[in-house]
Amino acid sequence: MFDIQPEQNLDREQMYRDVYDADAAVLGLYGKLLNLAEQQVVLNELRADLMDVTSNASEVLKEVNEHTVTLENPYANPKPFFETILNCNDVIKNFRIMYTDKKLSTEQFQQRYGDVVALRSWVYLQAGIQFGTVPYITDALETVDAVKDESRFTRLGLERLIDTLIKTTDSIPYKDPYTATTSLVTIVDGYNTSKFFIHKKCLLGDLYLWRSAFTKSAADARTAAQYYKDVMNTDKSDAGETYRVKYSEVLSNSDLAIGYYNDGRVNQYNENALVNSNSLGWRSMFARAQDGLYNQEWIWMLYFDKSFAPKNPFINLFSNRGGSYLVKPSQTAITAWNSQVQSENNFRFDGRGKLTYTMLDGQPVIMKYLYNYLDETTSIPVRPLEKPGKWFLYRAALLHLHYAEAANRDGRHRLAYALVNDGIKANYTDPALPTDVTNSQQTFDVEPYAFDARLGEVPRFRSAWYKNAGIRGRAHLKVNPVAAGSDSTLAIENQIIDEQGLELAYEGHRWADLLRISIRRDDPAFIADKVYEKLQKGGNGKAAEVRARLMARNWFLPFKW
Repeated sequence: MFDIQPEQNLDREQMYRDVYDADAAVLGLYGKLLNLAEQQVVLNELRADLMDVTSNASEVLKEVNEHTVTLENPYANPKPFFETILNCNDVIKNFRIMYTDKKLSTEQFQQRYGDVVALRSWVYLQAGIQFGTVPYITDALETVDAVKDESRFTRLGLERLIDTLIKTTDSIPYKDPYTATTSLVTIVDGYNTSKFFIHKKCLLGDLYLWRSAFTKSAADARTAAQYYKDVMNTDKSDAGETYRVKYSEVLSNSDLAIGYYNDGRVNQYNENALVNSNSLGWRSMFARAQDGLYNQEWIWMLYFDKSFAPKNPFINLFSNRGGSYLVKPSQTAITAWNSQVQSENNFRFDGRGKLTYTMLDGQPVIMKYLYNYLDETTSIPVRPLEKPGKWFLYRAALLHLHYAEAANRDGRHRLAYALVNDGIKANYTDPALPTDVTNSQQTFDVEPYAFDARLGEVPRFRSAWYKNAGIRGRAHLKVNPVAAGSDSTLAIENQIIDEQGLELAYEGHRWADLLRISIRRDDPAFIADKVYEKLQKGGNGKAAEVRARLMARNWFLPFKW
C-alpha cells in the first residue's frame, strides 16, 4: 500500500530510458542555466566601467559597484554556479550509463555528452573569472551542499582551471553545432532551439584566448584564432553572410547595421531619422524573431517566457517602467558613444549608443533587454504581466572582436585592425590596381588568417568576405588610426577593448575582457583606471579607494558556501 508512484516527479527509473529522455535532460540543464543570468550580467558589467547603480539600488548592488562585496552578498553566492555544474555531472554520468547499455548510439552519445561537458566548462570559466579560485568537481554528488566539504575537492586558481578546462573540452568527440536533423533541434514553448546550445568552438576559442593571457604564447593565441575562424566560416558559400558582419549602405534599413531612413533627398541625412525598430537595423538584432538576419548574428541565446521558470530578471533590473530601475549606463559609457564621429555624415555620436540606452522619464535606461517588453513607439510595457525577454550569450560581433584580439597577439596587426575598423577589403586593396583585384583585397596568409574579400568586375570576383564591413564599418563610424610610433600591438588591443565597450555593452562580457587584458599585460592599472573613471565621473566618493583595491589585484569575489 506504500508503493505509490509520485504524481508530480519522475523516479530515477523513469529517466534516461532513450534519446528523448536524454534530450529532456540537456534542455533541462539550459533551463537551470537561466538561473545564472542576472548574476552573470551584473557581475560582468557592474564590476566594470560601463554600468553604474541608480539611486534605487540596494546595498548589495552598491557593494558590487564599489568592489566591497561581503560574504553575505547574494551576487557573490557560488551556489547557483555549482548547482548547474553538479547537474551537468549527474547528466554526464547517466549518459555514460545509457551509452554502455546501448540506449544511445555513438553519435547520439557524442553529441549530447560533448554539449554537457562544454556547458559545464563554460560555467566553470564564469565562476573562475569571478571567484579566482574554485573547487573543481566532476563527480555526481547527491546534494549541492556536499561542496562544503573542501577536503574532498581540489581548488584550482584561474590559470590552472583554464588549463584543466582546455584539456577536458578539447577532448570531446563532437564540437560542431547540432544539425537540423538532430532531435534536440526542435520547437519548445514556441521557440526554435537551434541557438539554445553552447557553441563549443567559441568556448574553446575563449579558453585558449584566456590561456594566452597567462602564457603570453602566440601559439595559444593562434589556436584561439583557429577555433574562432572555424565559426566565422560556418557559411561556406561565397555569397554567405552568416557571422561575417556585413556591409550595408547607411541609407538602408533592411539589415543589422546602423542606418538612416532616406528622407527623399539624394545622399542627405537626418540625424533624427536613425533606424530604431524591432524589425530593422542594428537594434533589431536584440528584438527580432528567429529569421535569417537573426541567424546571421546570433550564436547562442536563451529566452525567458511566462510559460516556464525562472522569470525574467532583467526588467526589474533595467526598466523604470514596470521594473525597479536599479542600474543604468555609466557616464563613461555615454561619453564614449557621444565622442564617436560617423563616416558618411559626420554626425558626432555613435548610433549604437542611442539604441543601447535611451532617456525615459528623464532617466537613462539600458534598453537591449527591454525591446520585447516595452512598446516600440510609446515605450509602455506591452505585456506587463508576461515579461518576455532574452539572455544574450554570444554573437558575431563578440566572435570578431575576440578573434581580432587573438590575431593581434599573434602578430597579425593589420588583420585585427581591419576587422575592428572598416573590414578586410578596405584594408587590403592595392591602390595601384583599382580595377583588377585578382591579387588584391585578400590577406595572402596561412590559416587561420586567410581571408579573401575580392570584389571586382574585370575579371569578376565575389569572394567570401567581400561584404565584410568591420565592427565600426557596420556602425558607419570613422576608422581609428594607429598613432605613428606607437606600439601597434597595444594600440590595436586598446582599440579592440574600446570597441567592445561600444558594441557589446551590458551583454555580460566587460569585466572578463578587462580582467584578461590586465592579466596579459601584468598591469592592474588597466582595469583599475577604467573603474576609477566610472566612479569618479558618477560622483562616487569612493573612487580612489576602489582604485587602490584593484591596483592591489583584489579582483575576485570571496568564495563562501
